[in-house]
Amino acid sequence: MPRYELALIVKTMQRPETAALLRRTVETLMERGAVVRNLENLGERLLPYQITKHGERHARGGYFMVDFHASPDILPALLNHLHRDVDVVRPTVLKKDAQVPRSNCCGSQQ
Repeated sequence: MPRYELALIVKTMQRPETAALLRRTVETLMERGAVVRNLENLGERLLPYQITKHGERHARGGYFMVDFHASPDILPALLNHLHRDVDVVRPTVLKKDAQVPRSNCCGSQQ
């Protein structure tokens, strides 16, 4: 199974509501057969621009990264589910490379 990273921007909420959203998201991943490796809180920040989602305007958001392994077949349904979640402002799934190539700073190979 390939390795993916889910970048979530969630609306600003109290800690219990944020925890419930993250629990829902991780449970959704696991129900679809994903193996969640890590969940990282990147903090709350100003958004680069205001985003309107589900009739609300958002200027701030909580940033989270979820590292997981999953079949590529689940990604469309997962993104559809996250786009419909009223607490998620912006979900993005990125495929992670299995091995990051090492290179010298000046680009020469030895």
